[in-house]
Amino acid sequence: MNMTQTPCKIAIALIATLSLTLGGQVKAIADSVTSVQDALKLRGQDLKGQAETATGTAAETAIALNSRALKPYVEGYAELVYRNYKDSNQQAAQMGAAIAKFLAQPNAETHRAAQNAWVQARQSYLQTEAFRFYEGPIDFIDAATGEEGPEGRINAWPMNEAFIDYVKGNPNSGIINNKEMEISIKNILENDQVSDEANVTTGWHAIEFLLWGQDFNDQGPGQRSFTDFVANQDSNNRRRAYLQLVTNQLLDDLSFLEQEWMPNANNFRTEFVQQDPKESISKILTSLATLSAFEMSSERIAVALDSGNQEDEHSCFSDTTHQDFVFNAQGIENVYLGNYGDYDGPGFDELIAQLDPKTNQSVVAALGETREAIASINAPFDQVLASTPGSDARAEVEVAITALENQAEAFQKLGAILGIDVEILAE
Repeated sequence: MNMTQTPCKIAIALIATLSLTLGGQVKAIADSVTSVQDALKLRGQDLKGQAETATGTAAETAIALNSRALKPYVEGYAELVYRNYKDSNQQAAQMGAAIAKFLAQPNAETHRAAQNAWVQARQSYLQTEAFRFYEGPIDFIDAATGEEGPEGRINAWPMNEAFIDYVKGNPNSGIINNKEMEISIKNILENDQVSDEANVTTGWHAIEFLLWGQDFNDQGPGQRSFTDFVANQDSNNRRRAYLQLVTNQLLDDLSFLEQEWMPNANNFRTEFVQQDPKESISKILTSLATLSAFEMSSERIAVALDSGNQEDEHSCFSDTTHQDFVFNAQGIENVYLGNYGDYDGPGFDELIAQLDPKTNQSVVAALGETREAIASINAPFDQVLASTPGSDARAEVEVAITALENQAEAFQKLGAILGIDVEILAE
């Protein structure tokens, strides 16, 4: 949240609106706002109340905000998105280097290092999921060409691991063990989610399965041995090639996302910040509400809790599903507060605090409740799924589900204040 620039813009926007009806009085106010300090004095006042005094209706307040004061928040959001995708790309590249080292020298140590790099790289990517659900670069669909954004290649789940490699009871399953199919990125992509959406061939979870294998361990993640990647044994060369190819594809896709949000370029970001700010903020808040209520609360938590099936767990091979919840929730909070790492941009909390302080307080409180509820979920998550109905562990997850639903509703209430639609989408 930029405490030296954003307040000025809000104050100037207010003065411009008031000048339409108050004439000379507003000119006197405008002349007095000669410094950042003067603008900050206006910050503590209720923007909504002042604008309604001048224009008479909340609808006209929203129009004034749209034309004068909303764009800085869209620009701040775009910068946050860029920095997050840049981090994700860099951390995935570090994972790629660890995997390359593992393939060059497969042993227990390099194997563990590759696994740790995967876990670390996931943290920044999971925060980027707050940028989904409005057909941006991550999940666009071109109706004319059929081209889609890379989200399905990057993070598709649940996955039928037997479509990729051997599984318990079937040592010859999967593309890797099908000697009639060449291991190439062309064949891997052409077979991705074609006959069944669970037949996932690429992305984070394909890499996860190859590094950990199936998880039949009650006390931890999958126990695949590094010996599966020792060269010139059985199907190992094909497995080695597969792991390298899907890792490279993930890096390509993340690089694309970083480039689409890069500043000062002919890309999606430029279009996004130049369009109607109300439309952009509608998309941003719809994304936060949808990730909260549909993707996290329902698809990733409630479905798995109801079925009790580990196959419905998001990161089941590595036993890091709890991390998925934590960093998804962090990504949502980042966007509302305008913060990511050392970036402190104009947060939507600043804007809403001026228009409706009580509503802003309720949103911030909802974010905190979600954070605390998710932190209370037992890890690993598969042990929660295996617990008996009515267990304390399951009750803690139910609290998190409710918190996420309440958080989504809090985001929806912002629509009336800003004069925009905030939806909860279901794919």
